[in-house]
Amino acid sequence: MSKRLQRRAPFKTVLIANRGEIAVRVMAGCQQQGAVAVAVYSDADRDAMHVRAADRAVRIGPAPARESYLNIAAILAAARETGAEAIHPGYGFLSENAEFAQACADAGVVFIGPPPEAIRLMGSKTAAKRAVEQAGVPTVPGYMGAERDAQTLAREAARIGYPVMLKAAAGGGGKGMRVVRAAAEFREALEAAQREALAAFGDETVFIEKLVIAPRHVEFQILADSHGHTIHLGERECSIQRRHQKIIEESPCPALTPELRAEMGAAAVAAARSAGYVNAGTCEFLLDQDGSYYFLEMNTRLQVEHPVTESVTGFDLVRWQLAIAAGEPLTIQQEEVIPRGHAIEARLYAEDPAHDYLPSSGRALVFAPPRAPGVRVDAGIEPGDDVTVNYDPMLAKLIAHAENRPAAIARLRWALDRFPILGVATNSALLGAIVDEPDYQAGATNTAYLETHTFPAVADAPEPPAVALVAAALWETLGVGDHPARSRGEPFNPWRNGAATSAPGGERVTRYLSGEASHAVRLRASGVARYYLAQVDDQPFPAPEAPLTAEVGEGGRLTLAYGDLRETLYVARREYETLVWRCGQVFVLARPRPLDVDLAAHGLDHTPGAMTLIAPMAGTIIKVNVRAGDLVEARQTLVVLGAMKMEHAITAPHAGRVRRVAQAAGDVVQGGATLVELAALEEEEQNA
Repeated sequence: MSKRLQRRAPFKTVLIANRGEIAVRVMAGCQQQGAVAVAVYSDADRDAMHVRAADRAVRIGPAPARESYLNIAAILAAARETGAEAIHPGYGFLSENAEFAQACADAGVVFIGPPPEAIRLMGSKTAAKRAVEQAGVPTVPGYMGAERDAQTLAREAARIGYPVMLKAAAGGGGKGMRVVRAAAEFREALEAAQREALAAFGDETVFIEKLVIAPRHVEFQILADSHGHTIHLGERECSIQRRHQKIIEESPCPALTPELRAEMGAAAVAAARSAGYVNAGTCEFLLDQDGSYYFLEMNTRLQVEHPVTESVTGFDLVRWQLAIAAGEPLTIQQEEVIPRGHAIEARLYAEDPAHDYLPSSGRALVFAPPRAPGVRVDAGIEPGDDVTVNYDPMLAKLIAHAENRPAAIARLRWALDRFPILGVATNSALLGAIVDEPDYQAGATNTAYLETHTFPAVADAPEPPAVALVAAALWETLGVGDHPARSRGEPFNPWRNGAATSAPGGERVTRYLSGEASHAVRLRASGVARYYLAQVDDQPFPAPEAPLTAEVGEGGRLTLAYGDLRETLYVARREYETLVWRCGQVFVLARPRPLDVDLAAHGLDHTPGAMTLIAPMAGTIIKVNVRAGDLVEARQTLVVLGAMKMEHAITAPHAGRVRRVAQAAGDVVQGGATLVELAALEEEEQNA
């Protein structure tokens, strides 16, 4: 047995009641100690990575989370079926559900987390605030009274003073949160926050807090055993967020002095003790510009960003969770927690920069995590896996650890530039732009960072370089990428598998569209086996009469060789598009599509000034605010779409009249489905 932590597993079989990267990470922690790791899965996740990583897997229901990953009875039945002695909830889903923790105890299964009473106390932001205030921990001014009707809440918001923040009392993770900057916005924001809170947590209760302008978001990792010993493992800086979801986290926080770190750490420990807390948890604080700090909430679970703490402290948080849940004492003393170096985590989401970073779905055709010292990737998918609209859009976490912050930033930037992902849109380019930005590099960040900084290059589709166009054409010429028509009985194609191009003098021209630009790539067999001469838009590549060759590798890898130079890119086909990854950039090259007979027969609506608003992703219509014939203003919310556990407002791009509403509340729609047809106002209406 180790001096610190026993090597054998405290449990023989552990069921992980989660999915995605956290399920994979917890399974590895259990398996490394010799425990059998049991996965649960929905119908949508039958072939998911976490199922493949498990020793055993049990189906628990259909795709909707309420019928599977939130189904307590089904999860406990899976534990009984597999003989699991303990359940690890991961994060999200049931991880902060006191009823689930109690149900585990009633069933004789160990819940790897805090006791139900602590979850219940800290899960209610109002009760948690009262508890930590009694422990001497500073909190943000707000209203948490028993009267929760809209009129009372509006009156209290006015008393506190705008801007204010509406928050779901029963949850976290950005769900059920709305910033309200003026009284006129309050009622609509309240209704949206209540709907989202009810959908995410089964409780529509919200409360109000004063919005602290541009603070830092700093959190402290807590470990507490059942023998009365509680410590913190230092802090994490989590200020860079979008829609209240963190996207970059690091440890230690650049703004904390040793004295402030000790003071805030002691406050975090006091807050945990006030709840009778046991196991791993996180106390979150707002750090004002003047050094004042306020308790925000306690997350009674393992955090998404726990790897940065593991990197700088050397402590395996999942192993300690298992040990503490088994009743073992925590043998780490506070003075032994000494951060070593600096760690940064970047969350890679399936999000589309071209559509305001709304969630993206599809198949991960290429997914090739980088490997290097100081680089860790916690992923929930592998190449070929589907990214669905049913769950959170996070694909992976990229963690860089180095001796200091500049070195960690450089290591993270290197890794972002060498992480090919094709098939779904991601936020990778934005992450790279952030770590290159001077304020971020100086550590001058706060929760308003993304609102006060613009990254225009991220949204612009990069013009494809010649080498990317040549790579795409060679990929198709060599017959690697499957054309969608082939599965529908496409007749013999002499270009397939490079048959015609491989013959001396054989030639092929491939045309691509990139944005508004059109490009032509001409490939001609050079007379030497497997060598080609290339032209891009009638310009020789790389030089006149300079032959090149291509070597196809696994997972979409394509290595071009010309002269003494070799360059590796990644290529994939997605319907009528060829996707090329090169040096951290993704180029989407469209091929001409066959004529759509139905559209040609019926014609398209080209009414001047008319616009069709479409669903940016698959989801469920939550609310429709307009009817045919209504006059609407620019930026007015017309439809509310729910997808990936969030609500998305579809707004009018300009003032106009609603011509048609194509969907109703409750309808399930696919990405690209028509929602509303909007016509520009006639001149007499504009002047009325």
